[in-house]
Amino acid sequence: MVIRVLSLNAWGGRLHPELIAYLSGADPDVLCLQEVVRAPEGSPGWLVYRDRDVELPQRAHLYDEVRTALPGHDAVFHPTAQGTLFDGDLRVSAEFGLATFVRRSMAVIGQATGFVHGSFSPNGWGSHPRSRNAHCLRLFSYADAFTVTIAQMHGLRDPAGKVDTPARDAQAAAFASLIEQVWYPGERVVACGDFNILPDSRTLETLGRLGLTDLVTTRGHSDTRTSYYPKSGRFADYLLVSPEVDVRRFEVVEQPEVSDHRALLLDMA
Repeated sequence: MVIRVLSLNAWGGRLHPELIAYLSGADPDVLCLQEVVRAPEGSPGWLVYRDRDVELPQRAHLYDEVRTALPGHDAVFHPTAQGTLFDGDLRVSAEFGLATFVRRSMAVIGQATGFVHGSFSPNGWGSHPRSRNAHCLRLFSYADAFTVTIAQMHGLRDPAGKVDTPARDAQAAAFASLIEQVWYPGERVVACGDFNILPDSRTLETLGRLGLTDLVTTRGHSDTRTSYYPKSGRFADYLLVSPEVDVRRFEVVEQPEVSDHRALLLDMA
């Protein structure tokens, strides 16, 4: 049997119809989703995030809509903050964070979650660089009779860019520590997410000390952003595996474009 892992920064669901159609069709066994919004019931379908001169549409019920698109999965949401989105001039409190979806044919036998930068903010998004968290799962595949640890992180966004900083070094160490809380050495490990770093970052070195190898940089991929991202520095997303992972397929998905990030798709055994 092959286990499919999909990692994607959902961009707040800005390309909602394309995103939901893609996730439903890809049908991953484990979906690691970053930049997920969850607003109260009764909120309109679209809200707006405002930060100075930036305005971004946000799909208010993205978490629940992805759950509906993947009815055979269990889901968990880990917010980093509760802040204000807007419906015109009306202010709506909403949560923002990570979501993980696991097919019910796989048992969750261990997990850990925590902040890799900052802490939970219940009364606003906070100052830049804003808090970030990570989620790590140890799963047992009934079909394959083996365990695999899958961890995702949304790395901090620094207005100064993606270069290494002490905060990013601390973030990488916290992510590695979270993995070590759950992972049994010798078992399969997958670590993924929007790390917001460059390919020569010390973050990859830190994860490399756990024996993990990044598939984006080592397999010749030069871009993890879509045409919706107009800037240079087109690396952000990474997927690392331990030597025990049998990589049957790895793809930095070019089409369809469902975010300003490309999806990372791994079929493993």
